[in-house]
Amino acid sequence: MRTFYPEIEPYASGMLDVGDGQQLYWETSGNPDGKPVVFLHGGPGAGTNPSQRRAFDPERYRIVLFDQRNCGRSLPHASDPDADLSDNTTWHLVADIEKLREHLEVERWMVFGGSWGSTLALAYAETHPDRVSELVLRGIFTLRPEELEWFYEGGAAALFPDLWEGFLEPVPEDERGHLIRAYSRLLNDPDPAVHGPAAIAWSRWESSTITLLPRPELVETFTEPAYAVAFARIENHYFMNGGWFEPGQLIRDAGKLRGIPALIVQGRYDVCTPPMTAWDLHTAWPEAEFRMIPDAGHAFDEPGILDALIEATDRLA
Repeated sequence: MRTFYPEIEPYASGMLDVGDGQQLYWETSGNPDGKPVVFLHGGPGAGTNPSQRRAFDPERYRIVLFDQRNCGRSLPHASDPDADLSDNTTWHLVADIEKLREHLEVERWMVFGGSWGSTLALAYAETHPDRVSELVLRGIFTLRPEELEWFYEGGAAALFPDLWEGFLEPVPEDERGHLIRAYSRLLNDPDPAVHGPAAIAWSRWESSTITLLPRPELVETFTEPAYAVAFARIENHYFMNGGWFEPGQLIRDAGKLRGIPALIVQGRYDVCTPPMTAWDLHTAWPEAEFRMIPDAGHAFDEPGILDALIEATDRLA
């Protein structure tokens, strides 16, 4: 079974001014003359981490990571209650990817994304199919109402009733009829005594349920206060706005991807982005290779998922 390549450090990095007062952190590692690949992180708002460089053979890939607006090392950071998220939408991020591609003088690149990264990868590829050499997607998420309702309005509580109590805890009982809206109020309250516990509860719910088996160290990372506030605020901002998509847009427009070699990897027991969405995408886009991993949840580094992803990057190099 394949696993991560050895740890590597970037050979170049910087801050890219993309307008709107936004500075994006970017880095490149691996082989400067290798096949370009851009890694689109999840969340939205999760930021990048060094392990993500390791899904690619550093001898054969020019590996591009960047932190999307208002998270990771990009500025301004959404952990600041005064940070304005109005210039942070899916379509701003699609434009940012193009600006980064041009900045790095890349003609076409492989686009690799999981969870929210799969959403952004689909939005980018459907907008700029001529700039995408291949797509590798994991844990498909498209922000349809039924997807958001499942994970954030009570569906997944059937599997995790104990953890769900923690998600409900910051929300007054009379606001629990629409939890995403209730969290929007809490997360945008300038008082740290209000937005802080709400952000930690939101981030704990997600990080506690994305793996097949519990991983306390992952929960600890997600619930670090500054990380949690940025992560929860950005996610909730996107969910309140349905990702700025028309209904079912990403799956509806999958025909624009025909001709792009692609792989869809989905964990059978993914509670965060359940297999229904990956299957709907597969049905709309049968040309893409589809792999259901029988012993995995959502996380990109679960053994079966990571094996499938690295097999794909090795094969497509």
